Amino acid sequence: MEAILTTKIPLPLSSSSSSNTSSLISLSSLSILSKPIRKLTYQSNYKNTQIWPSFRIRAMSQTAPISVEASSIPTEMKAWIYEEYGGVEVLKLGSNVKVPELKDDQVLIKVVAAALNPVDFKRRLGKFKATDSPLPTVPGYDVAGVVVKVGSQVSEFKVGDEIYGDIHEKALDGPKQFGSLAEYTAVEEKLLALKPKSLDFAQAAALPLAIETAYEGLERAGFSAGKSILVLGGAGGVGTLVIQLAKQVFGASRVAATASTGKVDFLKSLGVDLAIDYTKEKFEDLPEKFDVVYDAVGEGERNVKAVKEGGSVVVLTGAVTPPGFRFVVTSNGEVLKKLNPYLESGKVKAVVDPKGPFSFDKVDEAFSYLETNRATGKVVIHPIP
Repeated sequence: MEAILTTKIPLPLSSSSSSNTSSLISLSSLSILSKPIRKLTYQSNYKNTQIWPSFRIRAMSQTAPISVEASSIPTEMKAWIYEEYGGVEVLKLGSNVKVPELKDDQVLIKVVAAALNPVDFKRRLGKFKATDSPLPTVPGYDVAGVVVKVGSQVSEFKVGDEIYGDIHEKALDGPKQFGSLAEYTAVEEKLLALKPKSLDFAQAAALPLAIETAYEGLERAGFSAGKSILVLGGAGGVGTLVIQLAKQVFGASRVAATASTGKVDFLKSLGVDLAIDYTKEKFEDLPEKFDVVYDAVGEGERNVKAVKEGGSVVVLTGAVTPPGFRFVVTSNGEVLKKLNPYLESGKVKAVVDPKGPFSFDKVDEAFSYLETNRATGKVVIHPIP
């Protein structure tokens, strides 16, 4: 069964959008391999006017479970990989990438869906090379899939379980060499949770890194029932979930958020009390101030002008001005387990960008789209063969 909430989101039809489309089309050719991809193996230092398309927030029950026989697990698989840092052009789709070996505390997942995050392309650009794992790299943080093998120390999951999670415990400090944009990936048990039955795999893949970031930021800011919050970048992957968690989980008294003109109604559909069109008004000039400002887009000194005296400003990117603070999320399956009831009930919903899901052979195009900073919610890759 499928329940659909539909909100109209305008996509400007302009010369700039046309050029972006052309750019995406030309970038699609980058998936063609110009040279063979060598097998990826673990390194010794590997660390553990407008057009108005329908935008859908869905709650779908999984009616056809996926099963994979352990005896059918191959030794090689398809995976996206880059052997050097750089733009989208460094991404290649390899067909003979080695399936990762399993550690005692890990499960092997047959990946059904994955999602992209800004950290994916920043890592690919080499912005974290000082603490990164060795190249070559299979990118990808978010995963949803089926357990096909378990390590000797795994007690919580069994073969056949449908799970989801952020597979890198530390986003920037020694993330795995082997990410989720592959047919199989190996992940520590503690980073995962059972997939909510009311969500399909694409929706589940859209959640882990963003919802854990949203939750941890709210906790670190001391957010609690009765407080007010302003979310900067409310239509993005993290922003959509900060809005929902603040309202549904933490008991916010008032939620405000910023977005472009075409996404104001979408913000309201998420439960926003005050939707601010940042193209028409400056949030820092509003007379109303907030207990917490959650800046998901990097507004610099502007964000602290909107917070009450004694309040907190959470900053995910860009410059930090006191009383603002920045943090990098630590992946934790316990957070997902805690939030699963809200996802099961539909009080908190996954938001998949309406341009997706992108098919597995279009990962390069998905990256190009993500890097335009125009995505609504999460850019999801599904299905993965």
